[in-house]
Amino acid sequence: QVQLVESGGGLVQTGGSLRLSCAASVRTFSSYAMAWFRQAPGKEREFVAAISRIGVSTDYVDSVKGRFTISRDNAKNMVYLQMNSLKPEDTAVYYCGARNTVRTGTVFKTILDYAYWGQGTQVTVSS
Repeated sequence: QVQLVESGGGLVQTGGSLRLSCAASVRTFSSYAMAWFRQAPGKEREFVAAISRIGVSTDYVDSVKGRFTISRDNAKNMVYLQMNSLKPEDTAVYYCGARNTVRTGTVFKTILDYAYWGQGTQVTVSS
């Protein structure tokens, strides 16, 4: 069983930055591909960023490319999302997802790819 706990959300003005963290309680964190998704009020959960097991591959939704950076520290069982130049449309609950995989360089970008989820952290960007 994998437990994920997100933190780092909050209220920020347009153009500001936040760094989200996701702590994973699992013995073999490096066996899991990780991702961030978000869900705005009244909308479906959507993919934001993904990173492969050992961090060799990353991918992003087009709307955050150049502004967000996903990273991981396998020694600490942590994955991060650095969010810069935030916009009001980034307002959402952000969720961390984990998927066990043998593929070292593959990222996964759909909700159904992930078996484990955290409880989410709220990010609000004011205009």
